[in-house]
Amino acid sequence: MIKKKTAITALIFAVTINLFALDGREIMQKAEDSVKVDSTHALVQMSLTDKNNKESVRILEMFEAKDKNGLSQSLIIFHKPASVAGTRFLVQEQKGRSDDKFIYLPSLKRVRRIAASEGGQSFMGSDFSYDDMSTRDIDEDTHTLLREEKYNGQDCYVVQSIPKNLKEAQYQLRISWVRKDNFMPVRVELYETKDRLKKVLTIEKLEKIDGVWTPIITKMENITDKHSTTLTMQKVEYNKKLPDALFTQKFLETGRL
Repeated sequence: MIKKKTAITALIFAVTINLFALDGREIMQKAEDSVKVDSTHALVQMSLTDKNNKESVRILEMFEAKDKNGLSQSLIIFHKPASVAGTRFLVQEQKGRSDDKFIYLPSLKRVRRIAASEGGQSFMGSDFSYDDMSTRDIDEDTHTLLREEKYNGQDCYVVQSIPKNLKEAQYQLRISWVRKDNFMPVRVELYETKDRLKKVLTIEKLEKIDGVWTPIITKMENITDKHSTTLTMQKVEYNKKLPDALFTQKFLETGRL
């Protein structure tokens, strides 16, 4: 009788676990929702390292907030070195189409729109592309939970994401390691084709700041070019009121509110 009860209990437990199991899309939605803030303002060090381990360092400032429709808008301003100082980059999320991207280069003294066809190009010589700096809607991809495993000692979901429209996608396949405890993606493999790895994004240091899980050190490694870019948060603050005028082409051109 005891054995029968144990077997029934195990069956009920197994069915319950299955009922509440997350699928790939739900995991990626939770990952997207894991950071709930009104705005972000950060000072960041960008380190570029080539195949000979030669490093060049840039200092930039990042702003992000939601517009009145709840869509994301972000601004990056380069401060150092002098060769890139004054460069400004604006991304405005759009519903149902590609985000609008604009860049101001001091040498040209004008704002230039980044065309959709340029999305795969390098952003300011880094290992991040213009599209990497933009948003991607959850339902642009089909997400499949591949397995569950540990990564750097943390229990993770491993999710495969394949674009529904392969012709318009920069990557043909992405595999993400998403921590179970906070739903932060801590490793993302980006494939040029389904069997050719192009880049690997890793969160090398993660801290909770003002109740928000924050990537302190993020590394993007280009496997093909043997080049990497590391972003290190030097200062970050959340939920501070940011002027709407920051996220405009006028500010992009003038640098003045």
